[in-house]
Amino acid sequence: GHNFYADENFLRTLEGFHGADFERRTIVPLWRRGHLELFQQTSAKMVPEQTGDLHRIESHLSGVSLADLLIELEGLGLVSWGGVWPKFPDRLAGYVPTGPLTEKTSGRVFRDGGRYYIDEAARRNLLSRLPREQGDKVLWRNTDPVTDLLGRGVLITDGKEHDHYRELMEPPLHPSNLSGYTQMMLEKTDQVTSHWKSGDTVDMLVESRKIALLIIMQTLFSKDVWADLPRIWKPILKAIDFISPGAWIIWRNMPRFGYRKPLRELDDYLFEIIEERRKTKQAPHDLLQHLIGAGLTDKVIRDQMLTMMIAGHDTSTALLAWTFALLGQHPETLKHVLAEVHSKDRSPLLDHVIKESLRLYPPIHIGNRRVAKTMEFAEGTVPAGERMFYSIYLTHRDPSIWENAEEFQPERFAHGRKTPPMSYIPFGGGPRACIGAAFGQAEARIVLTRLLQTFSFEPMNPDKIHAHMGATLEPRPGVLMKVQPLIP
Repeated sequence: GHNFYADENFLRTLEGFHGADFERRTIVPLWRRGHLELFQQTSAKMVPEQTGDLHRIESHLSGVSLADLLIELEGLGLVSWGGVWPKFPDRLAGYVPTGPLTEKTSGRVFRDGGRYYIDEAARRNLLSRLPREQGDKVLWRNTDPVTDLLGRGVLITDGKEHDHYRELMEPPLHPSNLSGYTQMMLEKTDQVTSHWKSGDTVDMLVESRKIALLIIMQTLFSKDVWADLPRIWKPILKAIDFISPGAWIIWRNMPRFGYRKPLRELDDYLFEIIEERRKTKQAPHDLLQHLIGAGLTDKVIRDQMLTMMIAGHDTSTALLAWTFALLGQHPETLKHVLAEVHSKDRSPLLDHVIKESLRLYPPIHIGNRRVAKTMEFAEGTVPAGERMFYSIYLTHRDPSIWENAEEFQPERFAHGRKTPPMSYIPFGGGPRACIGAAFGQAEARIVLTRLLQTFSFEPMNPDKIHAHMGATLEPRPGVLMKVQPLIP
């Protein structure tokens, strides 16, 4: 509403700017953006009420947003974007809320050949979005196999086109709808495990993919694909391999054999679903129907369907598989999780394990943006047209941010995170954070709880699992578990 919030570091900055005589209840000068009216003594003041570790700033200035306030404080020399404060930088670095990307960032840039790599401060800026009136300086759309495969998918479009697709696609995955998917998620999980026999050794990377595919296709397209898995399994894996890092990074137009036929088969399958739905008189209210109702062409609908199918199931597959890998490698944690899932409606420890799994092995482990307009950094200039990479994996393991960064310690999430903004981004950050973030975490919690309540899992290769950098970060050669059904 009209309340502003600031953390302790923000208050210290104000103290540093105004001098030693600054008091928490001092009225600070504000510029009321949009009205060109200077308020020398207006209504922003600190009050003793707190929300968590945030202090509330009372304001009677209608129409002034926190973003506008911070922009104007930047003009006063109080803040600069990118996590660098003019006063007390050692104490305050990293606490400024993400704002519009400007060239006043002091992030460091490193060049390696034709690519640019950035540090933490600059990365936060890349995850932000410029105001529309300034035009985007960083773009998601690149000239790479992801664009070749997904066409005009929401993940790789920019500007108003992206905003239009996202607006259409957000409602089915809104957190308010999650409870309606619970029973379906349980049924799809049981459908896969009904084929497990006592004493079988199963690969949880493969089984998790089956579960995730069934769930995402049912959720978004009201399509039960169990009988179709033999038909679409290989094409889906080939599509994932097509966009995975490879020699194409340095040789963009290299010949790539063996993809045309399976990718065409996957397209045929999706177009069949679209055609069948268009003929349906009483269609369900799902994502597919939203796209059809918006008047999109079959090709654009296909692009959104494939984007959500790949992104929606491959990330969940990796999260489920890595969670089983980590539990298999830490039997004491598994013991405590099992005690909770069998005695409580919801296991807090399991939630922490999921978050720690996402920290150590974020499914989307690296990101990149294309520079649309030349950007100035403290260490130099990044010209337009270049590609900039940032590593979510390395950020999540940065010892300057995380205590015992390389260790599996789910208890670190027990009392809330005490880390700088944008230091934990398994689902990205800013306005283009993953549409399905809440859905994916709820899905993991529901599926894992069901599996742990109905089967025992004995790890068969806990010491042989390593991270593989594909489209997502996968545990290879797989997560082998000997399963035994539990007696109810």
